[in-house]
Amino acid sequence: MVDNLRAIREKVSQYRGSRVFYRAANGRRKAEARQGVILEAYPSLFTLFVESQNSTVSFSYADLLTKEVEIRILPGDKD
Repeated sequence: MVDNLRAIREKVSQYRGSRVFYRAANGRRKAEARQGVILEAYPSLFTLFVESQNSTVSFSYADLLTKEVEIRILPGDKD
């Protein structure tokens, strides 16, 4: 599992500055889906700037591993 988290962290770092679409679970049968830009990749979490809310959100790499958060790189950015 440590190797999986390391691979996820490296992948997120690689796409810093890219526009993404993300979907995050917000409890029971609720999900938030928005577009944003990957701002920073820290050792235990990463941050996204959400344009529609003009705010920053953060997620842990474990959220990606457990699929609580799904990220898709938008076309036209780093492939």
